[in-house]
Amino acid sequence: MAETLILLISELVTNAVVHTGCPAVLRVLFPVAPAAPVRVEVTDVSQAAPAPRHARRDDTGGRGLELVDGLADRWGWHPEGTGKQIWCEVDRATVLS
Repeated sequence: MAETLILLISELVTNAVVHTGCPAVLRVLFPVAPAAPVRVEVTDVSQAAPAPRHARRDDTGGRGLELVDGLADRWGWHPEGTGKQIWCEVDRATVLS
């Protein structure tokens, strides 16, 4: 699970910084309840909705949200202040079983 969370964090933060040119705010929530999902939240200054791309085989980028979609159990986004927050969740029960 740690490797999955590291990759998700890396992709979400990288997307925020690359597409805004500004720092992002990262928050990782590990609820006390063992069955509750781990949640990763990244807030940036852009109000633009995240736009998943379908990278071609030889592209060197453009796979970030595809990876998030494939690895996270859920993900989404919503406006936050003057920017937005992109979040994803990983179910601990799924990873442990």
